[in-house]
Amino acid sequence: MRINWKVRFRNPMFWTQIVLAVAVPIGAYFGITGSDITTWGVLFDIITDALSNPYVLFMIGVSVFNAVNDPVVRGISDSTDALRYERPKDNSN
Repeated sequence: MRINWKVRFRNPMFWTQIVLAVAVPIGAYFGITGSDITTWGVLFDIITDALSNPYVLFMIGVSVFNAVNDPVVRGISDSTDALRYERPKDNSN
């Protein structure tokens, strides 16, 4: 498994995908909306409940895998082109 982590960590879209990969399964399982999280205590209770639930952890793992996996390459690796990048590729050309 070869992934160009340095470039991914510099890409804001990668971090957005990771945050959503964690938040969406938790929100879906517990039926939470943004308006339900009104205090830090509620947020920490939700996180504690999620960490103690194997099903939710599995769903988070699947979501993170989907965010990390490059679907255009066989296996769990980046393409040889992507491994050579020094920063995220700019497709605005």
